[in-house]
Amino acid sequence: MLLFLILLPMFGGGISYVAGRYSRTIRDYIADAVCLIELACVISCYGLIGTELFIPGVCGLGMKLKLDGFRFIYALIIAFMWFATTIFSREYLHHHHNRNRYYLYVLMTFGSIMGVFLSADLYTTFMFFEMMSLFSYVMVVQDETHEAQRAAQTYLAIAIIGGLVTLTGLILLYAQAGTLDIDELAKFKPEDKHALYIAGFLVFVGFAAKAAIFPSHIWLPTAHTAAPAPSSALLSGLLTKSGLFGILVLSSGIFLHDSYWGFMLLILAMITMVLGAVLAVFSVNIKRTLACSSMSQLGFILTGVSMQCFLGVNNDLAVRGTLLYMIGHSLIKLVLFLCAGVVHMNTHKLNLNDIKGFGKGKPVLMFAFIMGGLGLMGAPFWNGYLGKTLVHESIVEHIHELVHIARGSAGTLSFMSASSELLMFKVCEWLFLISGGLTTAYVIKLFVALFIMKPSPDMHQKDIYLSLHNSFVLMFSALILPVIGIFTHSIGDTISIMGASFMNGQDHHHIVNYFSFENLEGSFISISIGIIVYFLFIRRVLIKRETYIDLWPEKLNIENLFFRPVIGSILPFIGALFARLVDLITAGPVSLMLSHASRIKFIRPPEDKDFGYYHDEEKGDTISSLLPSSLAYGLVTFAFGLLFVLAFMMM
Repeated sequence: MLLFLILLPMFGGGISYVAGRYSRTIRDYIADAVCLIELACVISCYGLIGTELFIPGVCGLGMKLKLDGFRFIYALIIAFMWFATTIFSREYLHHHHNRNRYYLYVLMTFGSIMGVFLSADLYTTFMFFEMMSLFSYVMVVQDETHEAQRAAQTYLAIAIIGGLVTLTGLILLYAQAGTLDIDELAKFKPEDKHALYIAGFLVFVGFAAKAAIFPSHIWLPTAHTAAPAPSSALLSGLLTKSGLFGILVLSSGIFLHDSYWGFMLLILAMITMVLGAVLAVFSVNIKRTLACSSMSQLGFILTGVSMQCFLGVNNDLAVRGTLLYMIGHSLIKLVLFLCAGVVHMNTHKLNLNDIKGFGKGKPVLMFAFIMGGLGLMGAPFWNGYLGKTLVHESIVEHIHELVHIARGSAGTLSFMSASSELLMFKVCEWLFLISGGLTTAYVIKLFVALFIMKPSPDMHQKDIYLSLHNSFVLMFSALILPVIGIFTHSIGDTISIMGASFMNGQDHHHIVNYFSFENLEGSFISISIGIIVYFLFIRRVLIKRETYIDLWPEKLNIENLFFRPVIGSILPFIGALFARLVDLITAGPVSLMLSHASRIKFIRPPEDKDFGYYHDEEKGDTISSLLPSSLAYGLVTFAFGLLFVLAFMMM
């Protein structure tokens, strides 16, 4: 059954593609049916929690799958979100081209991400993780505009480079531990912790890239903006969580209760959290704002992961807060990106100046946006409040621990005194609250732009802006958010406790009074900061005469400032140097010998940035002219040389 959950969407994608060659309507219904069957199958797997499946021989080490509480919860969320976005895509993509291709790769990505979350060893995780990265590339490049192609290039480059680094880390980790089984790695106690840190960090890089953790976040704002809205919901709500899955395996297993690992995560979390919120405040594009918001929210979640390392065996609040924050963010971004999809579907615009006032007189859209916005802000009685409160309280709990440690003695970090560490965590707490305030500020900015401001004179308004079935999808998805937030113990605590064992949470769980003054205080502080930021900064600085102004300096674009020069210039230079060396070692001596034997003058080929064939200025029927000089030829020659040596050694 676990294997069926992975293969069904993949086969369904192939069937929908073939059907789409004959009937678009049949293709759409097949895609809907595949997602509905998958959702039903996941629900039916509740009784299979605790089961495992091992298929030997797959890619050498075999494939290992497992279903526990955490995996079941996220399999259910994946299936539900894919079902909702697939139904929504029918209307959204009505006038788009290449819809056959879209449904094929979206469903292939569906099966791949299901494989990631059902994996029981990092080798299986890596296989499905890379498949998911390659298949989801098509989701980003779907519109084939210049912006979409550029965003997809960045996305693919980050995915491939991150994957190669992770593979290197997995090789080192396997060499040390002798296994990549997630449960076994949690028990591994190495003699040399430094070597484990190196392997763990390399594995972390690829997962952090998918989770859009600074500085590998650069793909997220552009990819979310360029992709169709249903794809953006999946990229933000689910594909980023696949990266967090890998980070959780490392942090809650291999580096369980490791404060040094937690310190690294905390620094990255704070930067990601604050930077994403600031970028969202400055953005004047609705989807880019939501994309930068996702980056910030992933920083909040990573804060919860880091607190698990610092709190040790008392990590219950951090574990449950991390899980509830992940779930909450997935469901919230489903609602908000579908709202953005409704706007774009009708206006074909994303700039706030072009879409302002669109939501007036549209109660379904307004209701859904308010539900998603309040959830994102962490307002009481909405699902986002639960995860944000627990993560915040985990920081406060560690601050209380540090207060009771004698002044001047070492805290959880031996290189830092308890008083210094206490100051650091107090700063982190305020960064947490301020980032939450910035979240409130940009949510208010979007709401005012869509539902309060006067519509643009040239805005085209349709009588029916949303079909009946998409209205139902949007309303149902939005209603889930306050339901979880209201039934905090019966739903929220049940879910968090059910998935806590995956993160090695303690068996004894705190009974949290979510609506006590101490817990409400953090939410009220953030919301108050957000209101102040909106009226004193956004209204006064970023809006002039009812027009939104983009004041973020283009020079601070990290992608153009650093990553593209490195990937586009420095890495190709290193590759060219390597190609020359390989060519010199292999084809060079052969050409020299043949040239000398036939008394033909050796011609040095000119530079070629494409590593292709070199074209000599002198042409002639010579032996050397028959020997192409290229990276491909050099590598093939080198490979044949290795085969010859191996064959000689075996004789």
